[in-house]
Amino acid sequence: MAINKVGSKGIEDGSVASADFAPNTVTSAKLQDGAVTNAKLTNTTVTLAGQSITLGASTTLANKFVDWQSVITAAGSSNTAVSGQGYFIDTTSDVHTVTLPASASIGDFIAIKDYAGTFGTNNLTIARNGHNIQGVANDSLISTNRASLVLVYVDSTKGWLYWEEHNVADLQLNTFISATGGTITTTGDYKIHTFTGDGCFAVSTIGAGASGGPSVVDYLVVAGGGGGGGCLGAGGGAGGYRESKDSTVSSPHTASPLAATTGLTISSTTYPITVGAGGTGGTPAYPFLGISGSPSIFSSITSAGGGGGGGSNTGTPGVSGGSGGGSPYTPAATGGTGNTPPVSPPQGNSGGEGYGSGGDAVAGGGGGAGAVGANASPGGAGTNGGSGVTSSINGTPTTRAGGGGGATNNAPFSGGSGGSGGGGAGGPGNTPYVNGTAGTSNTGGGGGGAGNSQNGGTGGKGIVIIRYKFQ
Repeated sequence: MAINKVGSKGIEDGSVASADFAPNTVTSAKLQDGAVTNAKLTNTTVTLAGQSITLGASTTLANKFVDWQSVITAAGSSNTAVSGQGYFIDTTSDVHTVTLPASASIGDFIAIKDYAGTFGTNNLTIARNGHNIQGVANDSLISTNRASLVLVYVDSTKGWLYWEEHNVADLQLNTFISATGGTITTTGDYKIHTFTGDGCFAVSTIGAGASGGPSVVDYLVVAGGGGGGGCLGAGGGAGGYRESKDSTVSSPHTASPLAATTGLTISSTTYPITVGAGGTGGTPAYPFLGISGSPSIFSSITSAGGGGGGGSNTGTPGVSGGSGGGSPYTPAATGGTGNTPPVSPPQGNSGGEGYGSGGDAVAGGGGGAGAVGANASPGGAGTNGGSGVTSSINGTPTTRAGGGGGATNNAPFSGGSGGSGGGGAGGPGNTPYVNGTAGTSNTGGGGGGAGNSQNGGTGGKGIVIIRYKFQ
């Protein structure tokens, strides 16, 4: 006769052996609902997957697997989580950050509970520590009271996933860009990183989330200006000028007419910054040419150095570059071509042409970001450098990338003025003759052309500025 049911009183101590619980022997169908309770397992040792667990009077299988830690009282502090542990976080007095482990394997898990019901007032941030959360490279913000959650690690693609979540709203932190590097200033909701020399723009967090900031930055990249020509030399061309004002960033600053309408989309990485040096001026010895400036670089944006100005009556044209250098006073020479290599919007303009006949010698002006260098006229003053352009990307309207002025041999006339935006002046026709004036540092201005038997002015060093929304 088959045995249909055995009551607990009918089971003698020691009569049920381990073999009676062989795999697949005791099934759900054989266990009546409610027959096995926590109380009936009190002080019983249960072995699951080789792990022995002793169930006490208040222990359940669910909470036994989490190693709950003592309450953490937040004081603007943070703690690094350990897989398998649970954390009661009390943010009554301040916000708190739980940093996920730096290394993780599939199945690792972390449990978190709002101890005092204050996450809505003082939020909890879950810092990703190099791993994705929910498949996104951003931290998570927990901002609802009484939140409870468990994160489990899956793989490098999805990272940590939310396995259980209670009283949790938007799990993705609405982040803004966070970065270091250069000299950092703030204007309104925007941060500005100014690089007057080489450095690194290190991005730790990118913008994301419905109410977060964009992951786009605006930029201003100005190269080094070209040196002015030597010995009655032409003005050096301004360093290439490239700028953006992205239409999606909604920045209130005023950009130059050369600004592109699309900025750069960044990622959480480090961007080397190169700030181009100005080229040295030409000397009173052949070939008299000023040296071109060096490029400035930020990510995919490269601005070309300004072209050097021609010198004396060699017939050598001004050098092409971001803006072109002016030509010497030999009529056969021409100014250097601007926007070389070509980009859109253009990064600069061409240099002007010189004039020479007998003792009448006037060199051309260097090109600027906003205008070509002036052409020489007989019997007159030196030619002016092309004007620069103005932007308030750094919070203050500033004009940069003016071309250098050309020199004259005609007394009592003055040399050409440098273009607005840091261009250096050319040498005058009066004695004693003087060197060309250097371009202003960190404007990319071209150097001024040299007076008779003198040295051309050095081009101004460039600059890189990055602007983004941070709150």
